[in-house]
Amino acid sequence: MHTLKQQWFGNVRADILAGIVVGLALIPEALAFAFILGVDPRVALYASFTMAVITSFVGGRPGLISSATGAMALVLVSLMAAHGLQYVLIATILTGVIQFILGIFGVANLMRFIPNSVMLGFLNALGIMIFMTQMPYLIGGSVMTYLFAGVTLILIYLIPRFIKVIPAPLIAIVVMTSIALISGVNLQTVGDLGTMPNTLPTFLFPDIPLNLETLKIILPYSLALSIVGLLESLLTTQVLDDMTDTPSNKHRESRGQGIANIVTGFFGGMAGCALIGQSIINIKSGGRGRLSTFTSGVFLMFLIIVLGDVVINIPMPVLVGVMVMVSFTTFNWSSFKFMVQAPRSETLVMVITVAIILYTQNLAIGVVVGVILSALFFVGKISRVTVTHENGEYRVKGPLFFASTTKFMKSFEDVKEGKITIDFENSQLWDESAVGAVLKLKQQLEEKGVKVHIQGLNSSSEQLYKQFT
Repeated sequence: MHTLKQQWFGNVRADILAGIVVGLALIPEALAFAFILGVDPRVALYASFTMAVITSFVGGRPGLISSATGAMALVLVSLMAAHGLQYVLIATILTGVIQFILGIFGVANLMRFIPNSVMLGFLNALGIMIFMTQMPYLIGGSVMTYLFAGVTLILIYLIPRFIKVIPAPLIAIVVMTSIALISGVNLQTVGDLGTMPNTLPTFLFPDIPLNLETLKIILPYSLALSIVGLLESLLTTQVLDDMTDTPSNKHRESRGQGIANIVTGFFGGMAGCALIGQSIINIKSGGRGRLSTFTSGVFLMFLIIVLGDVVINIPMPVLVGVMVMVSFTTFNWSSFKFMVQAPRSETLVMVITVAIILYTQNLAIGVVVGVILSALFFVGKISRVTVTHENGEYRVKGPLFFASTTKFMKSFEDVKEGKITIDFENSQLWDESAVGAVLKLKQQLEEKGVKVHIQGLNSSSEQLYKQFT
């Protein structure tokens, strides 16, 4: 009870102010994602509202912001084009069900297999992507567009030196919007991106036949959405854990993402997940508790329904300035030092992770490729087995498993006759391939008339050896 009270009311003022900042930042992002998917802006705005509110109660990471996201929108593009919105909604619901089941079975345990080099690649690619997504709002703009974005950046940098009670981005947005309205300067505004809904989302059941044919259509999309959504959410959770030096319940977060997507689908929203850019804005603005996440969702709806006429006048260059600052703080600048000091293989993994993410515009694909590369480099590093011999005794040093069996076998090619002893005191049999290699070697040598004696197996190696003999 104490923990719950602390998560909700232990940081009230800062959580509410941070939530307000995030609520403002969610609007242009949601509108952009709706444009990517080719749907009414309400589909993304409603998703951002329901995802934030539901995860504030059932999520496992206080302060994390879940919303409609670009990665999820990209997965849904072809489904929307081929079958329409109703299939997008039912796919969102099925995504939630799959995520909830994966959460029950402890999918979050897989996070421990993501090495630091991949995490650095993830963060750096994210910082670059956040920066690049803002450029269309600047490139080709007027001098005033660049001026407003630049001044916003300066304000966000300088304000915390004098005012810490109110988040700098919130002050910058209010000040720069007021200047734009008073001066009448011609700038692209939030209203230029799309129309705002004027009603709260209502419960609805997707109007499609519930049969096997529908399942065949949506299941591939829902599986992809589940993996992408959980991967991004769990990675974001880990980033916030590191930023705040506080733990989180990643199993609960996985289940919470599922519950939120189920509710979102029934209330006319697209599939969503953790939005790392806005999550970082929340943390940087002082948000730490569940109240900040809840406030971001509620304030988002308050803005578009009650203050819609005001929100549409917020200049896009101002919001771009906020997001550019987020991109600068997201990028891990110490990575350049890491590249000099770390082994080449880890540096290569980080660079390739960044490159894949930027090329595919998909964080999940880049992370998966990075993890696979790390695993391959690791296997290559530990598969160095050596065999030394003296007076008919062959001593094996190093782990023996599928990647090192070939070199192990070649070490005995020159043995023609006599009697030998193979000593595994400084080795370990790790898998069936290792046992198979030892048995095959023994058979080949005995066919040549060589007597082979195996010794030095530790208890686990001996147990595995006996299991296959």
